[in-house]
Amino acid sequence: MVELKNIKIVVADKSHVKYIDDINDAIDIASQQRGTGIARRTFDYLQEKMVAGKAVIALFKDEFAGFCYIEAWQEKGFVANSGLIVVDKYRGIGLAKAIKKEAFQLSRKRYPKSKIFGLTTGLAVMKINHELGYRPVTFSELTVDDQFWNGCKGCINHDILERTGRTKCLCTGMLYNPEWEKPDFESVNGIKKRSLLETIKRLNPVGNNKKKKGLLNFRKNIKTWIGAILSL
Repeated sequence: MVELKNIKIVVADKSHVKYIDDINDAIDIASQQRGTGIARRTFDYLQEKMVAGKAVIALFKDEFAGFCYIEAWQEKGFVANSGLIVVDKYRGIGLAKAIKKEAFQLSRKRYPKSKIFGLTTGLAVMKINHELGYRPVTFSELTVDDQFWNGCKGCINHDILERTGRTKCLCTGMLYNPEWEKPDFESVNGIKKRSLLETIKRLNPVGNNKKKKGLLNFRKNIKTWIGAILSL
């Protein structure tokens, strides 16, 4: 079995256009295996993603192994990591997770303020998304951009999406919001948390003439402070 360390995962460029048919063939095979929809992409669409540096591709030597691309929607307010696919022979070694992480980092680099989302029917992808900080959400929390949803027309389950007014389908919507990374010192159950500075002052009051001693105490008690802050 091929080991993950022997597979190269890179941001795709125009030199990788030759793998587009392999990518779509892998998508078709995966769709048939799952019995659920994975929309096939057009050649031109995937080519545009590669040329623009908005895709991640995995290769074992010169053989296609996996792929994922990113796309911005709704005036760059949302970014989707889509089309994640791994060839059968390269499954079971953590490649999907590695590709997904690279696509996530590419999205954060290019669109640091955007919400990142995706639709999936695969449990493995859901687990990977969860590890990256995604949360399951209703479709109403995703982009309203019609162009994104039009991409679902190639899926065999598209009629379900249409019948429900784009509120649900067999896919699960998952979302990552960069705002979730910011420290929250706001009120919890109506009680306002102390600020970091207030907490440090309370735990270790130091006069102006004791700066050196205060610095030593800061280093000595840093673990205690962090634990106290997290417990607030």
